[in-house]
Amino acid sequence: MSPPLFILYEIRTAGTRPASREIIIKNTVMEGKRQAKISRLIQKELSEIFRRQTAAMGNVLVSVSAVRVSPDLSIAKAYLSIFPPEKNREILENIKHQSKTVRYELAQAVKQTLRKCPDLQFYLDDSLDYIDNIDRLLAADTPSEPKE
Repeated sequence: MSPPLFILYEIRTAGTRPASREIIIKNTVMEGKRQAKISRLIQKELSEIFRRQTAAMGNVLVSVSAVRVSPDLSIAKAYLSIFPPEKNREILENIKHQSKTVRYELAQAVKQTLRKCPDLQFYLDDSLDYIDNIDRLLAADTPSEPKE
């Protein structure tokens, strides 16, 4: 799972003067505006590439649920949701094997926006499985209505 996208501030006061305050940032996962823009662009273009490639296969759907770009814009981590789930490991390995081809197609699509296309790393997005598991556990934990 990806880390939460929020900032938690802790303010320490040393003395009574306002000038002696210092702010400490904890658990930060901050994306700059440029990183966020490039993430959205890569997500959109990768979705289109996978749509075109899976159209020929039939009965397979690959969606890009999230893309995280490193601060130096050299690595992009793409999280993929694959349907049907029975084939997800096999399809993910095939995508990883073809990552150079996918990167080339991505570079052709974003060449007007980006000078250098980042290296691609693909991961299976299991957030939907995680949510289903939590729902199943909550449903099993919920007591049934008492009979009178």
